[in-house]
Amino acid sequence: MEDAHDRLVEKVQTLSDLELAVLICFIAEQHCIIQTEHNLLKNVEEELILIAKGVFGLTWAVLECNEQTTLDDFGRGILVQDGTHGYFGNKSGASNVQFASLSGSPKRPQHRTPRSPDDLTQLDSGRIANVVIAKNLNRASSQVQIQALELMRGKRNFTRTAVHAAPRPFLFVTLTELNTAPLTMHLNNQFFISHKHYYEDGLPNIEEQHEKAQVLDDDHSASSVIRTPQLASGKNVPRTTLFSTDDLTTFTNRMSNVKISSEVRAYLHNIVVFMRLHRAVAGGISALATRHFTTLAYVLAPLHGLDYISPSMVALAARKIYPHRIVITAPENERSLQWGSSLEAVKAVLDGVTADDVVEEVLQSVEAPL
Repeated sequence: MEDAHDRLVEKVQTLSDLELAVLICFIAEQHCIIQTEHNLLKNVEEELILIAKGVFGLTWAVLECNEQTTLDDFGRGILVQDGTHGYFGNKSGASNVQFASLSGSPKRPQHRTPRSPDDLTQLDSGRIANVVIAKNLNRASSQVQIQALELMRGKRNFTRTAVHAAPRPFLFVTLTELNTAPLTMHLNNQFFISHKHYYEDGLPNIEEQHEKAQVLDDDHSASSVIRTPQLASGKNVPRTTLFSTDDLTTFTNRMSNVKISSEVRAYLHNIVVFMRLHRAVAGGISALATRHFTTLAYVLAPLHGLDYISPSMVALAARKIYPHRIVITAPENERSLQWGSSLEAVKAVLDGVTADDVVEEVLQSVEAPL
C-alpha cells in the first residue's frame, strides 16, 4: 500500500504546471481558468488536449467562443459522439434563435430557417466530454456564460431536445488571453483556481510529440507547430495513461485523512481577513472563495505525500485561488478617502497594483506559524 502511495507521489513530481493544475481540479472535482499570451493560445489548447488524452486517458472537446456564440453552439461544442473524441468549433449562422433568458421561451426569428435533422441528432446522440476546453469564453454573451455556470454547478446541460449529464470525472477549462475582459462575476467566482502560462514554462507534451514526429520525418521543420488534424489522426491510438480514474479517486479519498492544526487554520483565516481588509481590494473575497481556499490546501497535502497541511501549502493555495477573483478598487472608492486621504496620493499608491501584488503583500504581512 505504501509502495503504491509512493509511486503516485513520484508521478505527481514529474508533472508540468498545466498537468498539475488539471490533476488538482480532478481531485477536488472543480474547474479552472488558464490564461496565456495571445500567440500561445493555440499551442496551450493542443497541450491541454494531449494532457486529457495522454495523461488521463479521457475524452475532450473544444468550444471556440466569440460574441456570436449561441446556446445551441455551446450545447454542440461540449459534446462528443460515443466512442470518439469530439472537436466542435463555432460555426457562424449555426442558429438563428435568440434566447432572452434561460428560463424564458426562445424568440422566433421573423423568417423561419429550416434546421437540418443532423443538428438535432447531434444534440441527442452525443455526450458531454470529460474535459471541455472553452476558448475565449469571456467574449461570449452573458447567456452563454450563464449556461456554462449551470453546467459547472448542476453537472447537466439542458438543450431544447435533450438533457446531457456530465461524466465523472468532469473538468471545464476556460482558456483566455492574459489581460482581457473578465468573465461574468458569478461564473468567475465559480472557477476553483487560475493558472497563468508563459512561453518559458514550456509545453512538454507538444514537444514530446514533435520529437516523435521528427524521428519519423527528418525533413520536418524544427519550428513547425503540431496541427489539430495531426492530433485527430492519432485519436484511436491506444496510449498508456499516467493517471487512471482509480488514481484520482485514491487522491480524493486521502483528502479525508488530512489534518490541519489550529495554528495553520488560524493562518489560513488571517490571510482571508487581510485580503478583505486590503486597501486595494474592492471585492472578490467571497465565501465560496474561502471554501475553495480551504479545499485546495487539503488537496495539496496528499499530492506531497503528507497527511497534514503545512503553512507553505496554504500560501501556495492563496496564490492560485485569489488572483482571478480579486477586484482592484478605483482610487476614488478607496476607503482612506473617508478620513482625509488625498485622492492624488491614493492614485499614486494604487497605480499599477495587480491582484498578484495584493496576494504577495498579504502573504508577507501575515505571520506564518513555525
